[in-house]
Amino acid sequence: MTDMSHSKASLGRAIHAISGKWGWFVALGAGELILGGIASANLMAASLASVLVIGATMAAAGIFQIVHALSVRGARGFLFWLLAGVVYGAAGIIILCDPVLASFTLSLAVCAFLVVAGVIRIWAGFHMRPAAGWRWIAAAGVLTFCIGVLLVASWPAIGLWLLGAMLVVDLIFQGWGFIAFGLALRSRVSRHSARPATV
Repeated sequence: MTDMSHSKASLGRAIHAISGKWGWFVALGAGELILGGIASANLMAASLASVLVIGATMAAAGIFQIVHALSVRGARGFLFWLLAGVVYGAAGIIILCDPVLASFTLSLAVCAFLVVAGVIRIWAGFHMRPAAGWRWIAAAGVLTFCIGVLLVASWPAIGLWLLGAMLVVDLIFQGWGFIAFGLALRSRVSRHSARPATV
């Protein structure tokens, strides 16, 4: 009980510390909504931009891993770290050199992931029987599986817009989430300031 009270108090202090920054959360959310709207105007460009970011991140991570491997040369696992860095960096460079092909490949990987995730959720739902709510888990798995199958059947036509569409959805949901969080903080600040001071 003491640990729970302590964690609640810590959470309360953390929320109080950021309450005055509610405007930044609203501004961040509005910015993400604007970016989502811009990206939705051209899903193909948004997909290619996403792929380029992924490629650049992988290339940079590969370079860092290679540098790390060289810094611990002679230590156990040196060859593993070096090989991992080379492979990771090479994959990033390949993506940067041909983002269109990478977009098709990554979109197919996403479709396959949805199919596999759907099967796992269906299995998990039926495995949880007769616990309450197992049908919802299984139904969610069926929906995920069907979406994955439809996307796989639509590939490669979806290859140049699927990742962009996912980026748009993510930006919009994150944007509204930050705005709602910021407004909730503002409401908390208003209630706190309206509370009469105790003597």
